[in-house]
Amino acid sequence: MIEASLPDAADVGAPEAVTDGIHLLVDALRLNDIRNIYGVVGIPITDVARLAQASGIRFIGFRHESDAGHAAAAAGFLTQYPGICLTVSAPGFLNGLVALANATTNCFPMVQISGSSERHLVDLQRGDYEEMDQLAAARPFCKAAYRVQRAEDIGRGLARALRTAASGRPGGVYLDIPAAVLGEVIPASQGAASLWKLVDPAPRQLPDPAAVDRAIELLAGAERPLVVLGKGAAYARADEQIREFVESTGLPYIPMSMAKGLLPDDHPQSAATTRSQALKRADVVLLLGARLNWLLGHGDSPQWNASAKFVQVDIAATEMDSNQPIAAPLVGDIGSVMNALLERAKPGQITVPTLWREELSTRSAQNIAKMAVRLEAAATALPMKFLGALQAIRNVLADNPQAYVVNEGANALDLARNTIGMQVPRHRLDSGTWGVMGIGMGYAIAAAVETGDPVVAIEGDSAFGFSGMEIEAICRYNLSIVTVVLNNSGVYKGDAPAVGGDPAPTVLRARHEVMITAFGGKGYRATTPDEVASALREALAARAPALIDCIIDPSDGTKSGNIAHLNPKGITVQH
Repeated sequence: MIEASLPDAADVGAPEAVTDGIHLLVDALRLNDIRNIYGVVGIPITDVARLAQASGIRFIGFRHESDAGHAAAAAGFLTQYPGICLTVSAPGFLNGLVALANATTNCFPMVQISGSSERHLVDLQRGDYEEMDQLAAARPFCKAAYRVQRAEDIGRGLARALRTAASGRPGGVYLDIPAAVLGEVIPASQGAASLWKLVDPAPRQLPDPAAVDRAIELLAGAERPLVVLGKGAAYARADEQIREFVESTGLPYIPMSMAKGLLPDDHPQSAATTRSQALKRADVVLLLGARLNWLLGHGDSPQWNASAKFVQVDIAATEMDSNQPIAAPLVGDIGSVMNALLERAKPGQITVPTLWREELSTRSAQNIAKMAVRLEAAATALPMKFLGALQAIRNVLADNPQAYVVNEGANALDLARNTIGMQVPRHRLDSGTWGVMGIGMGYAIAAAVETGDPVVAIEGDSAFGFSGMEIEAICRYNLSIVTVVLNNSGVYKGDAPAVGGDPAPTVLRARHEVMITAFGGKGYRATTPDEVASALREALAARAPALIDCIIDPSDGTKSGNIAHLNPKGITVQH
């Protein structure tokens, strides 16, 4: 609140208290329980960040808006409440838009609030400072986009943005607030009356009982049933219901990467180590918070049994039949659907034939034995291999189950996902649906800020380059984040020969451990698995910013990780 006189105030009596758009925005954020804001300050939102901080909201300042946006998205995933990203206009807005679009694709609730230029100048294209129609630019890439034109509508705009981001299928929402609106002065009483706190922003959506019975009958008649757990199941926080349903029915399950830990990776019903066999043979598949997108081969053969029938649980009916016919659609929030399945399924109605359990168990044992041979060879190989470093990380993390794992890269992502087991839900965050690079430091910062627990960010050296400057922010806020860079000196590989005197397009060179020392953190250089383990243990115990540069054999790794088949098949490039 500001004590001042309105221009048309009466000449007698005490001056009427006034407020402005900046105060109204911060008041609305506080009223709706926003504890943290991620962003980059500048015109016209610097004073928003200052006032938010002075009002008790923690502002985490980044070096690049896309990293701040990724942090807000991860905060949304971890808390089930929209994370807030604050950016400047035009270029800053566009930088944040990358993360906003990625959040929408991954179904993470977040709101990007950006200042913008004067509407009367922008609309006539008069060449204002950072002139851009940001609302129009944002709309194709997010769940919804709104603009506030009057200070008295700031509370309404924020409430609408928060509810839209969190309700139904979560996603990213853009809220545009022009500089003139932030600076607009109105009576404090009018401003206070314009704010309100959301009630039940993401209400439960109960499934149709007939649809539940249809799904139960289909699962009960299956010879080779399978459950696929997606990150939507982790987000739903229906952990106990999911565990009870899986364990009471005996159904084998496969966790997608961010669903790992929803049930422990070493659970006897996990078919993760025989994923290919399970998908190719299953005849009835329960998709629980998972979508039949490219990550699951669109549900199509040859990855899948061509005659497989799908039971899909999703809060959005429009997701059904997006790639394959859904024999039993279950529309509702996952918690409500799981409760209904538990209530309506008769004891013993859904069972798993012994032959199917034995088939998966046999193949799983074979795959584990093959992997053990690879791990044993990598444990002593020099120069160090990806699997050698990852084994060391895995062993240390086994003693630190409370640590969050952030993971991105190509080989760094694929091999870490298959090597490092998770025991706790929502403790693994990675590149997600788009497979986007650059989420690492933003996700890591959000996990540390929102939970207070230690974070280990396992990064490919190429992926780290997208957001590596944010280690300065990690040090500035003294966050308990250990960044482990798997440095094979390249994109996929670092051993490609020079061409015409220039390094090959896939070659990189960096001493990452030196970077963090410039900002006050602890840097380690590790060339053996033992050195990796020792450095990680020491860094986790210190609960302070650290970076371990793991020197990996430049020839180790495969092109594009496990998705080389997505590259166009043209004429082979000759060196």
